[in-house]
Amino acid sequence: MDPELIDGANAGFVMVCAFLVLLMIPGLAFFYGGMSRSKNVLNMIMMSFSAIAIVSVLWVLYGYSLAFGTDRNGLIGFSSGLLGLTDLTDNAVFGAVEAGADGVVNTYLLPDMIFAGFQLMFAALTVALISGAVADRMKFGAWMAFVVLWASVVYFPVAHWVFAFGVAEEGGEAAGFANGFFAADTGGWIVNRLGALDLAGGTAVHINAGAAALALVLVLGRRRGFRKEPMRPHNLPFVMLGAGLLWFGWFGFNVGSTLGATAYSGLVLMNTQVATAAAVLGWLAIEKLRDGHMTSLGAASGAVAGLVAITPACGFVNAYGAIAIGLLSGIACAFAVTLKNRLGYDDALDVVGVHLVGGMVGTLMIGVVGDSTHTLTDSLFFGGSLGLLGTQAIAAFAVLAYSFAVTFVIALLLKAVMGIRVADEEEITGIDQMTHAETAYEIGGGITGGGSATPPVTRPSSVEVSS
Repeated sequence: MDPELIDGANAGFVMVCAFLVLLMIPGLAFFYGGMSRSKNVLNMIMMSFSAIAIVSVLWVLYGYSLAFGTDRNGLIGFSSGLLGLTDLTDNAVFGAVEAGADGVVNTYLLPDMIFAGFQLMFAALTVALISGAVADRMKFGAWMAFVVLWASVVYFPVAHWVFAFGVAEEGGEAAGFANGFFAADTGGWIVNRLGALDLAGGTAVHINAGAAALALVLVLGRRRGFRKEPMRPHNLPFVMLGAGLLWFGWFGFNVGSTLGATAYSGLVLMNTQVATAAAVLGWLAIEKLRDGHMTSLGAASGAVAGLVAITPACGFVNAYGAIAIGLLSGIACAFAVTLKNRLGYDDALDVVGVHLVGGMVGTLMIGVVGDSTHTLTDSLFFGGSLGLLGTQAIAAFAVLAYSFAVTFVIALLLKAVMGIRVADEEEITGIDQMTHAETAYEIGGGITGGGSATPPVTRPSSVEVSS
């Protein structure tokens, strides 16, 4: 295709959105770091930064090929020319298909390298999300090995299922959308064969990471003192800063997934904002009714819960639907983060309670409040049909089951080969000192923030942390 046909405005727009998604990862590092105990904050931040480093290299070597290469029965992609991105040049073009409110198919044409870079940020962020569940006790070397294996055998295939919506061959007819919003002639089974709707990754990112977190913590085991010693966030301003960076960067995540600066992008922008705001209010309302006070931690947690839930639905609902999804996610996740104490699994920073539950809420609610103007099919409230809800449920539970099962096997393998848990002394003293030979804080010339003489910080049991 003639490179002169590339829309420079859309190309620049997607690049800026890629930068915003990248910013979410250090935002996540601050968010998780602030919720960690002071003796492990640097380790928590390092987990996010190591995810960027490892996944970036894997993505170029083979990840993009597996996720967006030629489709193989809807399960995986592969194109030898995409290994090392060798076939991508300034003239290579990626065509993305989207259906507008008028039912007209519009094709956005981007340099393929820009699309590859945008999707790279999704991959790195998804892996980093899992780290919050294993705070305070996972070996850093085992974490790095986990990143390699999990990205390769879980994220890359699932990204193909959900994001590889297929494009028309150069010179061929425009791809259609008979089976779903992005459906085309070839691509991943969830988006093209099942026809499930997920604009920005409720399944591939949040359900995927949340299910993996649950499997990993079940193999890893509980922290010392779990349910006996309260473990409060050590730096709430860090948490609020991280939440703010995530909220800001999430517009790149969601709006960038439209792959063009259009009126449709405006819908996604507004839905993202209003759902997040509603989720904050929902979480704070639960805190007030349950605990008698509203906290900054609750506001930050509610914001992330709303962002998670609206991610898959932001392009398929109207403003009323977005508010409903936000409120429901804030309420549901506020209750869900307490389950770890009841059920006994130690998800340190509540990746399961926020990302798995929030991702499920957003993905399923498309089938309930999806606006047929945008979904191109009837939902429960718009048309009285349960068909779309069933389709969404199949996609959500398929990703949940696959991610959980494969992650469980990966964790058992790493546990047998190299061990995945730090020694008791390291857990007591702090991973920052013992693994990284650093501490986060120095006061009066003396090092603080992780020695065994430093008592663990505590938090009220009624206020659980989220990721």
